[in-house]
Amino acid sequence: MTPAATDLAAAATGHGFLSPTGVEIAFVLVGLATLGAAAVTVTTKQLVHAALWLVVALGGIAVEYLLLTAEFIAWVQVLIYLGSVVVLLLFGLMLTKAPIGRSPDADSNNRWVALGVALVAAASLVWVVVDAFRTTWIDLDGPAQGSTKVSGEILFQHWVLPFEALSVLLLAALIGAIVLSRRDAAGGSDDNTKGQQR
Repeated sequence: MTPAATDLAAAATGHGFLSPTGVEIAFVLVGLATLGAAAVTVTTKQLVHAALWLVVALGGIAVEYLLLTAEFIAWVQVLIYLGSVVVLLLFGLMLTKAPIGRSPDADSNNRWVALGVALVAAASLVWVVVDAFRTTWIDLDGPAQGSTKVSGEILFQHWVLPFEALSVLLLAALIGAIVLSRRDAAGGSDDNTKGQQR
């Protein structure tokens, strides 16, 4: 197709190369909101508020998946991360009796070091992703990349071990929170018993 024919086709559809569609505008707006929620998550001094802002950030990522027509991945994001990981995090905060209000201990005064590490990690991640998928082409005639069939094949053929390792990690975190809470309760009962004996 000649460039003139391409320009005529773009004019007929009403969308050029630089003219964004409604989905693209929504994608950018939701992405900015998700980025803001993530920034508040790591900067707030209240642990419970951080967990709730994490819910907003993970929900924004699920909306981004929906806008990319990857419905299965979006619902997995909602069910696993919003429905399991955040609930596990909140249970861990409650079981370890974390402070509800502002916690001065949550700030280690290393913000600039943390910001530098975050920027280096982000640049490294972007470089790795761009280098890995630079020559990757999406087959538009094949099944959708976010469909249940394709996602299931990729998950259970290539990513089984990381998936199971994540499950064990979450289980270990829950067991650790229970052990810490029972140890505190046992220590408090021993102190009470000693006080009564005196």
